[in-house]
Amino acid sequence: MKIIKLETFAIPQVGLVKITLEDVSTGWGQIASFEAADIVAEIIHRQIAPCLLGVEFESIQAVLQKITDRTMKFHGSHISRGMSAVETALMDALAKANGQLVTEMIGGNTTPIPVYGSSMSRTITPAKEGERLKRLKEEFGYKAFKIRVGKDCGHDQDEWPGRTEELIPLVRRMLGSETVIHADANSCYSPKKAIEVGSMLEANGYGHFEEPCPFWMLDWTGEVASKLNIPVAGGEQDHAQSTWTTMIRDHVVDIVQPDICYCGGISVALKIAQLAHENGLLCVPHCANHSLVTIFTMHLWNALPNKGPFMEYSIEDQSMYAGMYLNPPRLEDGKLHFVSEGYGWGVQINPQWLDKAVHRASFAS
Repeated sequence: MKIIKLETFAIPQVGLVKITLEDVSTGWGQIASFEAADIVAEIIHRQIAPCLLGVEFESIQAVLQKITDRTMKFHGSHISRGMSAVETALMDALAKANGQLVTEMIGGNTTPIPVYGSSMSRTITPAKEGERLKRLKEEFGYKAFKIRVGKDCGHDQDEWPGRTEELIPLVRRMLGSETVIHADANSCYSPKKAIEVGSMLEANGYGHFEEPCPFWMLDWTGEVASKLNIPVAGGEQDHAQSTWTTMIRDHVVDIVQPDICYCGGISVALKIAQLAHENGLLCVPHCANHSLVTIFTMHLWNALPNKGPFMEYSIEDQSMYAGMYLNPPRLEDGKLHFVSEGYGWGVQINPQWLDKAVHRASFAS
């Protein structure tokens, strides 16, 4: 297997990667979304492409190892995101060559997937949050949701005073006892405050408590997990294998949440999930929007040996990602249904979206 061409189509918020192999087969991957996708595209061409183009590889693992070795002085999130984009593109190309969907190639299937409706908003009032979740439950059949508590990297502060204390019991009352509700603190709390909020979540019958402390403070998160009965989840930001090994071995969290577009790709996420499985932990991958990361996560989900009961699915406005690809999944009765055409990821990239992005190509010499 030789990669002879690497292309990026990027805007600042999100980007796509297209690889072409020596037999002229192609595959599509994604640069992680939200911000700095254009910076990662530059890194792909400057640091990743030169060590891959025209080189014979026996496997995807060998490609990832080559990137790791050749960028040894730059290990970090931007390299990992570039690696994820290349890996997901290779997965697409190899599955197409095998006449399979990616999920089939990695041991999964296309069984519909139960999802939790994931709120990303902290500006919404508790009352309006409860109202919209109740409406979405009735409209789409959601059996689970996730709300945002505290403030993003908030140093124990709330988005405004009293919001979290009002939100937690109010949403429970409005959704009823049968609905699963998770809470995400996005690195807000010190251990003392996280345990206080976690106890409130426990008292109101919540599901998991996500990223209660700054994600890089593993000892803080571990302390919180050891003191609470509610499962603590984390890992969406992490990419280093050493971090994952420590997090899982020491049971810093109860639920691991690798993001396919941050951690190094599908194959890396599978290894993380397997290690977690061997240590008695669940895996619920981070999946924060309706870009290709939703498609990737669906393909991964049914191959996980230790998947949680619900996959993440954002309920926020998705206009930024609208039109990236055709034949998106269908949400019905609280489940995502594959709507696949062809092999690989089973979706078609929209040429009109590509026309809006900055295109760059690197070739094998």
